[in-house]
Amino acid sequence: MIGPLGENVGVVSTEEAQRIARDAELDLVEVAPNSDPPVCRVMDFGKFIYERAKKDREARKAQTKIEVKEIRLRPKTNEHHRDLKVRDARRWLDSGMKVRVRIRFRGREITYPEIALNDLKEVAEDLADVATVEQAPALEGRTMLMILAPTKAPKKK
Repeated sequence: MIGPLGENVGVVSTEEAQRIARDAELDLVEVAPNSDPPVCRVMDFGKFIYERAKKDREARKAQTKIEVKEIRLRPKTNEHHRDLKVRDARRWLDSGMKVRVRIRFRGREITYPEIALNDLKEVAEDLADVATVEQAPALEGRTMLMILAPTKAPKKK
C-alpha cells in the first residue's frame, strides 16, 4: 500500500488500508490489481480522474490528423483535365495531406488496365518533386488506386 503522502506503507490488511484512507479523508484506490499482493494507494479519486482526463485531452490536442484527399480519373480522361487534377493534388501535398488517386473503369474499359497504369505513373512522375508513392497502383474491383504521401513537412500559413 502507498500512503496519502506517497510513502510506502507496506503490506497491510484491507481493513487497515480502509481505516488509513478514512482517517486521511481520502479514497483507497487499487492501482495494480494483477500484482501479488495487489497495490493500493490512498488518494483523492476525483482529482485523479480529473488529472488523467486532462492528460488525455492534451495528448489528443498534440496529435496531428493526416487528411487523405482524393482525385478521381477515368482511363479516357484527357491530358488537360488530368493536369487540373494534378495541380489540386500538388496543392494538397504541399499542405501536408495525402492524396489518393483513383481511376474508375466503366464498361469494357476494365479490359485495358495498362492505360490506367500509365496514367497513374504519369501522375506520380508529375508529382515526384513533392510526393512519394506510398501505395503502388493496385487494381481493386473496377478501380485502380494509388496513394501519394508528401515528402517534406507542410508549409505554414
